[in-house]
This record gives sequence, C-alpha cells and structure tokens, in this order.
Amino acid sequence: MPLTVTRLARACGLSRSTVLYYESVGLLAPARRTGGNYRVYGDRDLARLRQVCVYREAGLTLADIRAILDRPRTDAAAVLQRRFLEIGAEIETLRARQREIARLLEGTQKLRRMKMVTKQKWVEVMRNAGFTEEQMRNWHKEFEKAAPSEHQEFLEFLHIPADEVNRIRQWSRE
Repeated sequence: MPLTVTRLARACGLSRSTVLYYESVGLLAPARRTGGNYRVYGDRDLARLRQVCVYREAGLTLADIRAILDRPRTDAAAVLQRRFLEIGAEIETLRARQREIARLLEGTQKLRRMKMVTKQKWVEVMRNAGFTEEQMRNWHKEFEKAAPSEHQEFLEFLHIPADEVNRIRQWSRE
C-alpha cells in the first residue's frame, strides 16, 4: 500500500520533517513521485524507517545507523559494540560529574555549618552601623513579613539555637 510522507511519518511516530530529513541524508531512498509530484513510499521504506527508529531509540548516531543499514549484518555487531562501549564511557563521565557535584554540595553544607558569622557578630555589625534595638526589631519584623522561610534560614545561619529562633520569629510576627 503506497504511503504519503505524512502517513509514513505517523506510522513511525515521527514528524513529516524528520522523514524528509532522513531522506535528505540518505537514510531513506528518495521517494518515487506521483503524477502530481507527491512523494510515495512503499512497505520497504516503512520497514527501513522502523529500523531507523529502533536504532535511534538505542542512541545510535545517524551515521552509525546508515552504516548498519547499508552494510552486511556483520558490521552491525561491530557498530553496536562500539556504541555500547561509548555509552559505558559516557556513563562513567556522568558518574564522575555526579560525584564532583556531591563533593561541591558537601562543601557548601560544611560552609553553612561553619561559624563565620554568629548572632553576636551580626548584632555588633548592626549596632556599629547605627541600628538601635528598636530598629533591629523592626528589621526582623520586615524580614519575617517579606520572606518568612528566608528569615528562618538566616537565623539558623547565625547559629542561633532553635528555641531562640522560634522566639525571634514569634515576636517578629506580632
């Protein structure tokens, strides 16, 4: 049964432009044309396109797919084996990156636990900047109102004990 490019694409779950691209790069033979200059594909084209889809789903490049489809079957095993090893190397690279990110995250958690800035240092900075006790309370109230979770996080960053954080946040809401 003859298929138009659109029907061929739908049969394989592809877009029409993908089928046309595959034809342009030689994965599909140029379609024969009707008298009205429409492309027409046959069962062999459908079978080949389905094979292309299987190999694409497996992660093969278009060049590898063309090599498999255009050469004897013995070459297919070599191409698949090579790609299998490449994927293994890619996985190892991704795992190494994952470990590096975990290490970096661990470093940021350690930084958060370090007592670089304490409540006492912060209060001292605020006083030296000219803040009165009342202005510091107003600062907390505004912070709590505008961004409660960030206020909580900031107080924890200053290594203030949990019960004191709760007290500060409570009077900040009043």
